[in-house]
Amino acid sequence: MVQRNIKMILAYDGSRYRGWQRQKEGVTIQQSVEDRLQMILQEPVTVIASGRTDAGVHAMAQVCHFRTASRLGVDAIRRGLNALLPEDIFVGQISQVAADFHARYSSKRKRYEYRILNCEDRDPFQRHYAWHIRPPLDVGEMSQCLSTLEGIHDFSSFRSTGSGNTNPVRTVYKAGICRRDGGGVRILFEADGFLRHMVRNIVGTVAEVGLGRIDRPEFEAILLAKDRRRASSKAPPQGLFLVEVRY
Repeated sequence: MVQRNIKMILAYDGSRYRGWQRQKEGVTIQQSVEDRLQMILQEPVTVIASGRTDAGVHAMAQVCHFRTASRLGVDAIRRGLNALLPEDIFVGQISQVAADFHARYSSKRKRYEYRILNCEDRDPFQRHYAWHIRPPLDVGEMSQCLSTLEGIHDFSSFRSTGSGNTNPVRTVYKAGICRRDGGGVRILFEADGFLRHMVRNIVGTVAEVGLGRIDRPEFEAILLAKDRRRASSKAPPQGLFLVEVRY
């Protein structure tokens, strides 16, 4: 029987999950979606995402796809999924697409946003959605450093070990402070792809710039060094959001 290729766009709060990919222990987004799909379609299903978000990372528009021999309409699949999924996962859009569409390999650009709460008092309502940094950040210096990342670069200095990507070169179209309101700082990244923990490693390092521990020439030297040991520790996961995937 000919299988249909179904594309979905998911939004999820990653706070209580071990990330996207199925794990031997702990609940994941992929597992949660696949288990409900199998109940609806009555067949084994593998859901492939545009990228594997880490534990605690959120998505506003994670694109994924799966193949099915079921003739059940896509609207019925969406309604069934949203009825069965926990409240922190939601299927926003669903459609049948061409057989050669692949959520990961067909993507052209991805956009991430990282949120920092920069104020003295912590906010218990943002503890799962922002990195709380108490000392004042020099956002101007951070913005200058982020702008140096735009273009084609070898991002080995910001790639964590265990990355499956053999080519560390990426094209960054946008990197900078996209919004600042009160104690909130939002950093936007748009690129043709990202290495393992790349955004979190960059944010962890640029935060050191904002705190005055690293200056702009040193930040630029870290990028050029192509050495992960030169960069700072990665930022925590809860401030990271997958915002958009373009095809």
